Amino acid sequence: MLRPPLADRLPSWTIENGRVLHDEGFDEAALVLDAGLIVEAAEATDRRFDASGLLVLPGVVDVHGDAFERQLMPRPGVGFDLATALFDTDRQLLTNGVTTAFHGVTWSWEPGLRGAENARALLDALERLGPDLLVDTRYHLRHETYNLDGEAEILDWIEKGRIGCLAFNDHTTGLAKYRGKPEKLATMIHRSGLDQNDFLALVESVHARADAVAPSIERLAAAARAANVPMLSHDDMSPQMRRWYRDLGVAVAEFPMDEATARAAIEVGEATVFGAPNVLRGGSHTGCPAAADMVGKDLCSILASDYYYPALAAAPFRLAADGVRPLEETWSLVSKNPAAAFGLADRGRLAPGLRADVVAVDASPDRPPRVVATFVAGRLAHCADGARIG
Repeated sequence: MLRPPLADRLPSWTIENGRVLHDEGFDEAALVLDAGLIVEAAEATDRRFDASGLLVLPGVVDVHGDAFERQLMPRPGVGFDLATALFDTDRQLLTNGVTTAFHGVTWSWEPGLRGAENARALLDALERLGPDLLVDTRYHLRHETYNLDGEAEILDWIEKGRIGCLAFNDHTTGLAKYRGKPEKLATMIHRSGLDQNDFLALVESVHARADAVAPSIERLAAAARAANVPMLSHDDMSPQMRRWYRDLGVAVAEFPMDEATARAAIEVGEATVFGAPNVLRGGSHTGCPAAADMVGKDLCSILASDYYYPALAAAPFRLAADGVRPLEETWSLVSKNPAAAFGLADRGRLAPGLRADVVAVDASPDRPPRVVATFVAGRLAHCADGARIG
């Protein structure tokens, strides 16, 4: 988060000559940033940014991104220190227009990359390094629901306000189906650091506690609800599953597995999340609904980077180019809508009084959109063309 002393030292900016996306659509008015906020037009500012030929858009809010795991462990069993990985990820996010990021950290019963030690270390590192990261970076706890031994500690994290959001994931039920086919589990086995026999034995012991999972979810959801921590259910399999989570106060359906489940969420005003990589690739790589189809049917309200940061800023342009929805609407999928769904009322739009999270994009035809500049809370955090600064 932005610290007040930094805001006091920030130069004020006029972003001029670009096409600015306001609530009413695009116009060519200048955008003025001062003390970390968007303000009404001023006669003079400290600095100017020439956005000629660029689109000036609200900063991207990424509610689920776990591509940082590549910086932590670029190959199975090959790890690097957390500070290096998080700082590198911070720069990647900025070059892709992301100004608010929820790092999706999976805490599973597995050892290794997604085990307890790593989940704790990442939380500690984000709290320690957060003031030095340029992106407003928050902890998205992807709780594997069979991780029953982690419940007490997660309850403590919620009570102390340490996490940005809580997602309920169940990859264990599906995993158990492959107990007799270890080749299907090869990636997880390598990631865990266990040998095959030990990993399969661990799966058996974890799955044997299935009856305790639902009560644990209920306790965690009650605590998060009391603490106003946004909650997501991951890979909802049916409208009935969505209804069960809704009754617990879980208001975001993340990657619903079919159209009926997405519709069940949207019809009662809940948010649905689909992957921006799904849009760029023309469909899901796992056989789930095509995100572009869901946008076209008004069944997708949020896009997330998931496993590939560059997809997030590019997906709204692809949707517009394909005639699914105009850019004025598709950009909301990565800015206004996620901000609203996650209780971030101070961002996601370009309006006076809101955080000055702004991205300037070169949307020249016949090539992917290119982020030229990213402002985070009024600070120029990324610029690919210094000649535009005056």
